[in-house]
Amino acid sequence: MAFVVPVCAPAFAAPVESKGLQILEEIQNAISELAEHVTPTVVGVSAIRQLSSPGKFPRQGRFKMPGAGSGVVIHEDGYIVTNNHVINNGVEAEVHFSDQSTLVAKIVAQDPDTDLALLKVETDRKLPSATFGDSGAVKVGQWVLAVGNPFGLDRTVTLGVVSGIGRENMNLSRYENFIQTDASINPGNSGGPLFNLRGEVIGINTAIINFAQGIGFAIPSDMASRIIEQLKTGGKVVRGWLGVGIQPLTPQLAEKFGVPDGKGVLANEVFAGDPADQAGLKSGDIITRIGNERLESPNQLSRVVAGFSPGDTVVVHVIRDGALLQLPVLLGAKQEKPVVASLPQTPAEVDLGIDVSPITEEVAEQFSLDQTTGILVVRVVRGSVAYAEGLRKGDIIQEVNRAAVPTMREFRQILKEVQAGETILFRILRESKAFFVVLKP
Repeated sequence: MAFVVPVCAPAFAAPVESKGLQILEEIQNAISELAEHVTPTVVGVSAIRQLSSPGKFPRQGRFKMPGAGSGVVIHEDGYIVTNNHVINNGVEAEVHFSDQSTLVAKIVAQDPDTDLALLKVETDRKLPSATFGDSGAVKVGQWVLAVGNPFGLDRTVTLGVVSGIGRENMNLSRYENFIQTDASINPGNSGGPLFNLRGEVIGINTAIINFAQGIGFAIPSDMASRIIEQLKTGGKVVRGWLGVGIQPLTPQLAEKFGVPDGKGVLANEVFAGDPADQAGLKSGDIITRIGNERLESPNQLSRVVAGFSPGDTVVVHVIRDGALLQLPVLLGAKQEKPVVASLPQTPAEVDLGIDVSPITEEVAEQFSLDQTTGILVVRVVRGSVAYAEGLRKGDIIQEVNRAAVPTMREFRQILKEVQAGETILFRILRESKAFFVVLKP
C-alpha cells in the first residue's frame, strides 16, 4: 500500500511589523540621511611643505607630506577648519573634496595653543558647508557622528555617544576642554568634524588614546568658532591676561588656607604691574570663580581667562584669610610666559630633610641668584618629605606659614613655633617662578 506524503511549502517567518521596529527604522533612516547630508562638507587635508636640501647638489621645491588628516568646510566661499598638527610646518595644503576634485589651500592662520588651523581655497563654485552648533548644550550620552578620512578611507562615518565633557590635563594643547566620544576615531580623523543629530558641528576631532578603544577627543565648537573667527579676521588669537602664577589647591593647601570645600585655584604669585596686581589680588589668594564660572583647576582658570579679550573687565572671586572678596579686573593681553607652576604631590610623613643657608653675596654668585636675601635650600635628602614634595637644591624659601623669612633669624623663629603634628606652609621661588607647598615634619 502506497502512502502519499504531502509536499509542504517551506515555512517563512512573517516580517515583524512591531511599533518598536518602526521606531528603529525611523532612527536608522534619520542617521543615514544625516550622513548623506554632512559628508560633502568633509574634506581630506594633506600638508605641502617646502623642500630645501643644501649640499653639493642642492634641491628646492615643494612636496606633499605622506599621510593626511581631515577638515570641514565652514563657509561656501572656501574656508576650511582642520587641526594645526595636520598642517604644521606646511606652506600650503592639498584639499580633497567629496566630488573627487582637488584644490590647493592657503594656510590663513594657525593657533597651536588650541591645535586649530584655518585654510582657504579659491573656487568659483559654492562649496557644501557645515555650521557650528552649541557645544555648551552637549550632554553625556547624546548621539554624535564622526566623519573623516581614517587611514585614507575617504569620508568614513562612525556613530557613537558623548562619553564625557570638560576633559583636560591630556597634554594635547595648552587650552583643553575636550568632548570625549566613543564614535570611532582613528589616525586620519584629525581635523574632521563631530556632528550632532541636527548636522551641526559640535567639535573638531583632534586625538585618540592609542592604547585604548572608543576613547577619542574633540575640541568643543564654542572654543573652535571663537578661535576661528579671530584667525579669520585678525590672523592671530589675542587672549585675555590676568597676570598670576597658579597651582592646584590640594587638600593640604586647602586646610592651610582655610578653604573648607577645597574648591578653587591657588594664586602663588601676582606679577607686579599686571592686571591682577592692579586690581588688588595677592599671593595666597584662592581664586574660586571668574564671573559666573566656578573654578576647580589651573587649566580651567587659564582657559576661562583666555576666552576673554584684552580690555574686558571680569569679576574675580577670591578667598583671602577666610574672607570672600570680589575684585573687578581689567584684563590685559596674554603674555608668552608660563603661568602654571609645577607642583609636588602627596607628602610623606617623615622629617623635612632639607639643609638651608642664608643668601649672601657669595652664595648668590655661586648659585647665579638675582637676590641677596632669603633662605636657600642647599641640600635635599633623598627619601625625605621635602624630596617627595619635589623640593630641590637651589630653591629659595620666601615665606613660612605666610610670614616672610628674609633671614635665618625669622626662619628659625617660625619653625620653633610649629607644634608637634602641625604642617608647615612654604612659599618657594624657583627660576623666577613661585609655588606653595605643604610639608609635615
